[in-house]
Amino acid sequence: MPSFDIASKVDIQTLDNAVNTVKKEISGRFDFKNCHVVIDLNKKDYLLKLEADSDMKLQQIIDVLISRSVKQGIDANAYDFEKEAYPSGKVVKKEVAVRNGLKQDDAKKIVKLIKESEIKVQAAIMDNIVRVTGKKIDDLQAVMSKCKSAGLGFPLQFDNMKS
Repeated sequence: MPSFDIASKVDIQTLDNAVNTVKKEISGRFDFKNCHVVIDLNKKDYLLKLEADSDMKLQQIIDVLISRSVKQGIDANAYDFEKEAYPSGKVVKKEVAVRNGLKQDDAKKIVKLIKESEIKVQAAIMDNIVRVTGKKIDDLQAVMSKCKSAGLGFPLQFDNMKS
């Protein structure tokens, strides 16, 4: 039976390239001359640590990060900006988590979406992926388009297509 996997992952090397591009661009900008700016990627925990002199400069760094990431092929929804920036002395710090892998709640949302669509497929949660199996490839493609258009708030990749 045909099947495919729905995953949400970010390639660490692509993410590292995007972060290095942001560092290079910020260091060359006139409005950031002689300013305290730290952009640090923890590859193990998928965590970005940002520091800047003011809230406004921190927001500019985030804007550049999103635009450069999209150009590198990373979905803007991969970043979790929910944690608020906090002042620490003369600088403002912010930790940005990078979503890697489907959380259990997100996987349940996907399964619910597939079941509500009444497409004749089976969806099963396996660790941090959702495996979708059906009799026809057309049904699987309908599930893919349904998931893409749902606007779930996190990036999705469709891997491991078998027929």
